[in-house]
Amino acid sequence: MKLSIIIPVYNEQNTLLEILKRVQALDLNKEIIIVDDYSTDRTREILSKYKEANTKIILQSKNQGKGAAIREGIKMAGGDYVIIQDADLEYNPQEILKLIKLVIDGQAQVVYGSRFKGKHVFRSLSHYLGNKLLTLITNLLYRTTLTDMETCYKLIPTDLIKQIPLRANRFDFEPEITAKILKRGYKITEVPISYDSRTFAQGKKISWKDGFAAIYALIKYKFKD
Repeated sequence: MKLSIIIPVYNEQNTLLEILKRVQALDLNKEIIIVDDYSTDRTREILSKYKEANTKIILQSKNQGKGAAIREGIKMAGGDYVIIQDADLEYNPQEILKLIKLVIDGQAQVVYGSRFKGKHVFRSLSHYLGNKLLTLITNLLYRTTLTDMETCYKLIPTDLIKQIPLRANRFDFEPEITAKILKRGYKITEVPISYDSRTFAQGKKISWKDGFAAIYALIKYKFKD
């Protein structure tokens, strides 16, 4: 099985090389697709010097948002499965192996890594509560029992994600893809993962406005595709 790891990047000069080192260390058959969302720091300079045979680099012509970057990455994905890896250091890439194991063992088709089932550190109470609320709304609307809808680690078959019409440009990608997977009758299996959040001062970009956008997306995609 080959895994396509999509890394959306925006102004991550301080963590980019370290996260790439950690992803490359994964003992997997993999390709890495980096999508730079028109960074204004040294990110593009770093990428211009990064040469690895298993890596594709996409440079967006303007800043469009995380969801738009992921959609571009999906177009280029050639593996059997796709997973998203944020370019910061909040998620440990070694945890991806836990998700992969369920697929290899035939126990699941779609796997999410749940921060709330594992050891987690949230440095913002509003971020913690917001994640809980969005997951609760997801469960109520789609009659499921998820613990972490907003997780970055979503392991999805490539043929499935390529056939789903995705429109989200920002952080509403998470509720959109979750809603559309559930509406297609797929069961989402969760495994515990660790999580160590960063603060806004350290570069965290999601805000309360994105929370309202996520709620809107969950309601909208309940009734349309």
